[in-house]
Amino acid sequence: MAKKELQALVAEQKILNRIYVVRNQKIMLDEDLAEMYRVETRRLNEQVKRNINRFPKDFMFVLTEKEYENLKSQNATSSWGGRRKLPNAFTEQGVAMLSSILNSDVAIEVNIRIIRVFTKLREYALTHKDILLQLAKLEKEVKGNSKDIENIFMVLRELIEKHSTPAPRNKIGFKQYD
Repeated sequence: MAKKELQALVAEQKILNRIYVVRNQKIMLDEDLAEMYRVETRRLNEQVKRNINRFPKDFMFVLTEKEYENLKSQNATSSWGGRRKLPNAFTEQGVAMLSSILNSDVAIEVNIRIIRVFTKLREYALTHKDILLQLAKLEKEVKGNSKDIENIFMVLRELIEKHSTPAPRNKIGFKQYD
């Protein structure tokens, strides 16, 4: 694998690790986006405030305290810093809209990568949905004919559902022991 391809895969994985599901939507947090764009979180949010008309509620919303605590606990991180305000959550459309207000070369490049990752996630979800629909159709056709075939469908469905939900990710890095 070429060095450039490997770097692209690593970049995609970093983006995937920063996509969360909140309110049944895939979102990215303002602080993660700011870090990727190499700007301060407050600067990113200032630009969003100046262009707030570009960010309706289905593009961006503020997390509730409970949602934010939930995300922190999922990531096993207690040191997310001393935020005074709850983070903004950007949907795929919100991330796309950010490209119109952030004009640096880094922001443009990162935005393109993020949109490509969101697109791959959507394609992956659609593929699994098609498979589940086909399995359901086959299951109806075979129902009552053989208990073994029904068991096969049950196992296949469980496998697909198991693989469609991402496994919890472990943090990498050094652990400090007291």
